Amino acid sequence: MEKIICGIQQMGIGVPDVQEVWKWYRKFFGVNVRVFEEAADAPLMTRYTGDTVHSRTATLALSMEGGGGFEIWQFTSRPTEKSKFDILLGDYGLYSCRIKSRDVEASYNYFKSNSAEILGELGTTPSGEKTFFVKDPNGNIFNIVEGKGWFKNTKHPSKCGAVAGTMIGVSDMNKALPLYQDILGYETIEYDETGTFDDLSGLPAGNKKVRRVLLSHKQERKGPFARLLGPSQIELVQAIEREDCQSIFKDRFWGDWGFIHLCFDVQGMDQLQAECEAKGFSFTVDSSDTFDMGEAGGRFSYIEDPDGTWIEFVETHKVPVMKKMGWYIHLKNRKPGKHLPNWMLHAMGMNKVKD
Repeated sequence: MEKIICGIQQMGIGVPDVQEVWKWYRKFFGVNVRVFEEAADAPLMTRYTGDTVHSRTATLALSMEGGGGFEIWQFTSRPTEKSKFDILLGDYGLYSCRIKSRDVEASYNYFKSNSAEILGELGTTPSGEKTFFVKDPNGNIFNIVEGKGWFKNTKHPSKCGAVAGTMIGVSDMNKALPLYQDILGYETIEYDETGTFDDLSGLPAGNKKVRRVLLSHKQERKGPFARLLGPSQIELVQAIEREDCQSIFKDRFWGDWGFIHLCFDVQGMDQLQAECEAKGFSFTVDSSDTFDMGEAGGRFSYIEDPDGTWIEFVETHKVPVMKKMGWYIHLKNRKPGKHLPNWMLHAMGMNKVKD
């Protein structure tokens, strides 16, 4: 089997209260389809949780508009710790989550009229597209961008879909690029600009000089959920003027407050593992066989980028469609790279949570 990167499955978000913030995500992003919700221990993650098995609750939520989902993650065995310093543009790690919009200006007006905390004004990216940044109630920063590759029009009033990529702080652009371009398949450079930028000016330290590189993929993603997950872009940002950059998760655990991992839906995990090892990014965590999330299952693994940012890979084996009826999608023996039929993906929308 070949390695297939099927798309961004989800952005992991560590929160102090899953239900409270998920309600906000439903209102502003329309991420209202529950894939699973489960409370359990996390024994495979002790490398990143102080060599101690901690308990947690996790909810995977999607939008039928398309885009990656959110894995909203909360410790139940300890408090969720916030960063002890103000996170600034250029700090290393998952700085901001990209959210796609059908109409960025309409989204901006919706967020404004519903009293969301917008950072700066409606701006324009170096490639000439409209954009703005907004904070969730926990202080996590989301970057609303012009969307591509929609799955369904749910007519959500915010005009938003789900995850369309991320902005990642790196210490050395040239060291970071091979992982994102070669292994993850974002081979195309949309822009590579150095300077100060109006669209970043509302961010903490957003008035400082940075180098920003926006990466995309030419080929449409393949695999069971690729049509739903859609295309995505990754923007790498390296501070040029700041000398005090630090890891966003310095002195904290994986699972603590903030964006904890960027997760890719993949097929061919063994081939991916071999490639990662050959290129110096060995798996740091590997569930090896099927892990069970109660309602979903598969194999998962982690690597770190050169600055320690957590990248997760999930090879999905089973997902629920209608749990009460025992209807699950089983993927282990399906032909690699094949799309699931649209009706089956649409059926997942039956697990919508209404407010």
